[in-house]
Amino acid sequence: MKRIFLTGLFASLIAVACFAQKPYKVVFYNFENLFDTIHDPGVLDEEFTPEGPKKWNSAKYTRKIGNLERVLFDIAAEDKDYPVVIGVSEIENRSVMEDVIAQPKLAPGNYRIVHYDSPDARGVDVAFYYRPDVFKLEGSAAIPFKMPELPNFRTRDFVTMWGTIDSEPFFFLVSHWPSRLGGKEASAPKRLAAAKQVKHIVDSVTAANPATKVVVMGDLNDDATDDSIVEGLNAKGKIKEVGKGDMFNPFIGLLKAGYGTLAYRDEWNLFDNIIVSENLATGSTGSLKIQPAGNSKFYGGIFRRPYMIQKEGQYKGYPLRTFVGNDFQGGFSDHFPVYIYIAK
Repeated sequence: MKRIFLTGLFASLIAVACFAQKPYKVVFYNFENLFDTIHDPGVLDEEFTPEGPKKWNSAKYTRKIGNLERVLFDIAAEDKDYPVVIGVSEIENRSVMEDVIAQPKLAPGNYRIVHYDSPDARGVDVAFYYRPDVFKLEGSAAIPFKMPELPNFRTRDFVTMWGTIDSEPFFFLVSHWPSRLGGKEASAPKRLAAAKQVKHIVDSVTAANPATKVVVMGDLNDDATDDSIVEGLNAKGKIKEVGKGDMFNPFIGLLKAGYGTLAYRDEWNLFDNIIVSENLATGSTGSLKIQPAGNSKFYGGIFRRPYMIQKEGQYKGYPLRTFVGNDFQGGFSDHFPVYIYIAK
């Protein structure tokens, strides 16, 4: 009972701190197949049902929700402040998102949700959590992926929301770009098309109001140094290189330094990115701008703790995921979350 009381007290203290403390943390986290246990007609989600090959049931689902609560709360506890915005991917619907933030350690964050059902064949979406006490939402929209060469290709929408932080205009976009199914090179045109569409959205927003600060985040299925990001988004890895119309990606520096968010065939990739507009990188408009991540020299961070890492077996040292094949691992995600800080 004492332990439960102290946990609740700690969460309450964080909630109180939220109203005063800065800098603001912005997070992206791939939840890795957060499905409910119910088959949704017309969606290829049978794998994640009690009758499916993964035997996905209430006990496994509850454990997964608890694991996500632990990670998100520890991200908050690092600063004694709940993140202002959390972008997520690989979630089946709004209901599973609600289950996560209803957990005791996250409920004091008082999060709200921006979610839209996307046309993805498996039914997975991208979405946002946001704190309404800091981010004053003014609107949101889902923008479908379009590639004229593949008019029937279905994938996740780009989910956007806009509003203000400290009276400064902000525009957030979260996305999960097309996978590498069929090979990196063969599938690259899809991700380049996604990048160009995102950049067109960003340019349209900043043309309408040059003071708007833009944050693009997601699982881009490409490394931070790949053409889709560097050329498609005009993303630079150093703030001093960022000019008008460019974007700044702090995760380029992290990747070059040997850091990653997921592992494959004993190599680390950094597919999870948070990329910001020129004015948020340089502070050319308003007062808020990106800040170094804690005591790091980098302007972005990767959140990983020992409990999130596979301790033995073939995938020792990799992120501890929920399943390997159909074998339940009881883990968290096959990706580590990433974050940036914004402050005056």
